[in-house]
Amino acid sequence: MDIRTALIRQYRAAILMTRQAIEVTPDDLWTWGEHPRTYWRIAYHALGYAHLYLYEDMASWRPWSKAQNHCAVLEGDVQVAEPYSREELLDFADLILSEIDERIHALDLDAPTCGFPWYPQVSRVELLVLSLRHLHGHLGQLHEHLIARGLDVTWLGEPTSASV
Repeated sequence: MDIRTALIRQYRAAILMTRQAIEVTPDDLWTWGEHPRTYWRIAYHALGYAHLYLYEDMASWRPWSKAQNHCAVLEGDVQVAEPYSREELLDFADLILSEIDERIHALDLDAPTCGFPWYPQVSRVELLVLSLRHLHGHLGQLHEHLIARGLDVTWLGEPTSASV
């Protein structure tokens, strides 16, 4: 298996698991948490950066049509915003799933830099690994809240289909 196939499979698994976490979230948990680290906002933050890092740089990025970049921020003096609905974030996850193959095939995985100035020493392939680590870190946060409510998501280690 080549690195692109592995990255596509693991990106797909991570987005599908995040999608599951969004799908099963009870209404009262969706907006739970202290601003700006509410449940919905953590989910959006995780998806937003996973989507962004599938692009070469900020100039080539095609944001989700409902993107509110200030909602992706989880630290500092963050603007309060109306929460995205579960359905909206499920649509966002589906958009990312539909783009993963094309985006990863379009990237130069041998590029010595990733194209994002806040990571000047990070190569392109390392950024994708970092992005998966970031996504799973936040998925872990969401998942722990679900487990505390007796809910769970299915572990996906080897996704083989594009179905959602």
